[in-house]
Parts: sequence; C-alpha cells; structure tokens
Amino acid sequence: MKSTLPDHVNDHHSYQRHRKQVWTQILLPILCAVLVFVVVIILTTMATFRNNGDVDRWAAISTIWLILPVMIAGLILLILIIALIYLMVRVLNLIPPYSFQVQRFVYRIESGVKHFAEMFRKPVLALQELARFASAYIEKFRKANTG
Repeated sequence: MKSTLPDHVNDHHSYQRHRKQVWTQILLPILCAVLVFVVVIILTTMATFRNNGDVDRWAAISTIWLILPVMIAGLILLILIIALIYLMVRVLNLIPPYSFQVQRFVYRIESGVKHFAEMFRKPVLALQELARFASAYIEKFRKANTG
C-alpha cells in the first residue's frame, strides 16, 4: 500500500516549497554529478584508446585519483589524532593534584611488586644454576670413571 497525504496538505505553501526543494537540492545535484562522471569516463576512454593514446599516462592519472581519497582520509585522521593529543594535554593540565599523588602511590606499589618479584626470582635462578653446575660435575665425574 502506498500511503498518501490528505488533499489539504498538498495545498500548503510549505509542502509545495518542499517538493521544489527536493528537486533542486537533492535530485538535480545528484543527476549533475552522475552526468559529470559519465562525461569524464567517456572522455578518458576516448583519449586513452585512440590511435595515439598514451595508456601509461592515463594509468598514472588513474592511480593518482585512486590514491587521492586515501590521502585525504589520512590527513583527516592525522588532524584528528593531533586534536586528540592537544585535548589530552589540556585535560591532563586540568586534573587535580590528588591524581598525581595517586599516580605516585601506584608507582610505589609497582616498584614494590617488582622488588619482591626480583627477591623471589633470585633464589630460584640460583638453585637452577646450582643444579646445572651439579649435573655438569656429575657428568664430568661419570665420564672420568668410565673412560
């Protein structure tokens, strides 16, 4: 079912202006853009594939047109990242001093954890080294007695 508007709505000035704007602001620009693209495609094809067409040049031009949107998107992304970095710097300057104290406390905890991990790691490494030394000594002793 196609929904229709009541007859009295079609008579309103705003509705008539809307109908005109749909044509002038939406459909006409789209049709013009499609027409321009079709003309560019036809001209490019004619220039490239004529008797003396330079295919290499047109391939380079096509590559440029393919890379251009990627470069523009990359530029927009770069600007966005720079803006985010600037925003982070501004926000970090606004953080109250208590956050710095909390950060120092967390760094102290991290340092303590690393220190205790090192304390527990050293005896294990020492025992492994001692076991390696003992197995090498036993192997040497075994070779001396058998040979």
